[in-house]
Formats: sequence, C-alpha cells, structure tokens
Amino acid sequence: MIISKNIGDSAGTNAVTTGMGQPAKPGVKVDLSIVIPLYNEEGNVKPLLEKISAATGKMGLTSEIIAVDDGSSDETVPRLRDELKSHPNLRIILLRKNFGQTPAMTAGMDYARGEVIITMDGDLQNDPEDFAKLLAKLDQGYDIVSGWRKDRKEPFFNRRLPSKIANRLLSKISNVKLHDYGCTLKAYRREVIENINLYGDNHRFVPALASAMGARVAEIEVEHHPRRSGKSKYGLSRTYKVILDMMTLKFMLSFFHRPMLLFGVMGSISGGAGFLLAFWAVIGKLFYNMSLSNRPLFTVASPLLIMMGIQLISIGLIAEMMMRIYHESQKKPTYLVREIIEGADQ
Repeated sequence: MIISKNIGDSAGTNAVTTGMGQPAKPGVKVDLSIVIPLYNEEGNVKPLLEKISAATGKMGLTSEIIAVDDGSSDETVPRLRDELKSHPNLRIILLRKNFGQTPAMTAGMDYARGEVIITMDGDLQNDPEDFAKLLAKLDQGYDIVSGWRKDRKEPFFNRRLPSKIANRLLSKISNVKLHDYGCTLKAYRREVIENINLYGDNHRFVPALASAMGARVAEIEVEHHPRRSGKSKYGLSRTYKVILDMMTLKFMLSFFHRPMLLFGVMGSISGGAGFLLAFWAVIGKLFYNMSLSNRPLFTVASPLLIMMGIQLISIGLIAEMMMRIYHESQKKPTYLVREIIEGADQ
C-alpha cells in the first residue's frame, strides 16, 4: 500500500519496515533514519536504495529511508515512486522547489524518527556499507561521527585542493580538527541534531556548531566512489560562498550570543581613532596655529571614523536585540513541503 499525504497530515503515523522486513510499530521511533537529499539524480535512485537496504538489512535494526526531493526537474520523483513497493520503509518528501542541500537535509531530519540519523549524498559516491562503521564509532561514546573521504575520487585542482584549504581553515576557526567537513556521510545522535538550526549552506558546519555546545565529535575514513550518473552540483564557483560561510561560522562560534563583543570592539577602535585625530587637530589649531584647511586627514577622516564607530556600536545594539528576539520567537522552517509519500505494509 502506498500512502500519500499533504503537509496538513501528521507525519510518522504509518507503519514502517526495517531493512530486514520487520515492521516497526506505528508512531514508535525507529533505530536508524537515513536521510538523502536528492536533486536530479534519476539514474542513481534504484541502485542507491538497493545498496542502502542491503546494508541496513545486515544490522538487525529498525530503520527508515527518507528521500528528500529538492525540486528535481528530471525523473527523480517518478523513479522514487517506483521503488515504494520494493522498499516499504521508504518515505519520500517532496519540496515545493529547489531550496538547496541544507534545507533539504533539514527537512529530512525534521521528519526523521530514528534515534540515530545518518545523512548521505544521493549520487552513489558515499557507500552505505560504511553505516556500520559510523554506528560502531558512535557506540564508543561520541555524539557525531563524520566521514573522511581520504581517497577522494574527484579532480584535484577544482575539487580536492580547494577542499583541503577550506578544511584546514575550518579546523582552525572551529578548533574541531576534521579532514573533511564537506563529507555528507555523517551519523548524529538525535538529541544533538535536534538542538541545531541550519540555515544557508551550514550543514557542513554541524560538527563545529555541536562541539561548541559540548557534543563529542569523531571522524573515520569512509569509501568514496566516482560519480557514474548525473552531474555534480559543485565547483569552483562555490568558493566565494564557502569563504562567506566560514566568516559566518566564526561569528556564530565566537560572537553569536554576544554580537556586541564584535561590533562594540570595532566601533570603539574606529570611534577612538576618530576622537584622537580630532583632539590632535584641536591642539594643533590652538597651540601651534596649524591650518586645517589643507589637512583632509583631520577634517574628513576624523568625523568619518567617529561616525563609523557610532554606527558599528549601534549595529551591535540592534544585533543584541535581534538575538533576544531570535531566542524568544517561534522557529520558522527554511523549506516548504509539497507532499509526503510513504510505502507501508498492509
């Protein structure tokens, strides 16, 4: 039986089955949720789901597969529908448009019922056989286990080299030493990921954000396969976005709860420099008869620096007020769900 629901229906009330064919009771959380954001991956849907079912079937755990279609324009959704009978623990979440990988991943996590959530790409480059290794590492007392694509099957100059540089910078900024922040294959304990809100493209920063909250993070080597179908959605054009994301991460880790520390210091430095220049101009005019008409440094830079200082401090105050609103307001989703489709045994 195939169950299709719109967003007004309650999620998680239908029976799901494990990779071993054992049904989980309706409304009861399962052991494992596998979340897969998909965008134009029609050629990978069938082999990916087969590999996931084969891997989870060896574990003896109740599980569900959550495939989130991020507004695909190819045959990804029909291919997913075709797999519902073969994979009765499959849940399909259709987003209304292409929101991006982070919102799609957030949607999957929001609807996940697993005590442990594993995320992975839908391009068959991550290997479901690594699920067991991730879970074994979690059992050693960690809250998040991140994959490391040590033998990465991608071009060096436009993919691996920028990634190496970004990973070193991210490790330095966050003090969480990982070789591969960009690897989507990660395992999370539910109670950790529930307390992190993701925006923009920040899914790769979850280990750093969670570590700042006291979570224990580990990394293990995982397999990485070359892409055989479809086209990569990443390239050098994303470099500037990664740089901006790193700036955001630094702000969130160091100044997110006290933005006045950042803007206040910058404003004080700017305003203080302006007042010193103005004071020196007054001293020079009163005691040394210095002409200010031919000294634009004093007449222009001084007021400019003072105004910048006032503006930065004002921004800091506004940011402080917005932070309080943020903590007190209701959470708003970064995605819109069009339809939820579930496969379930009679």
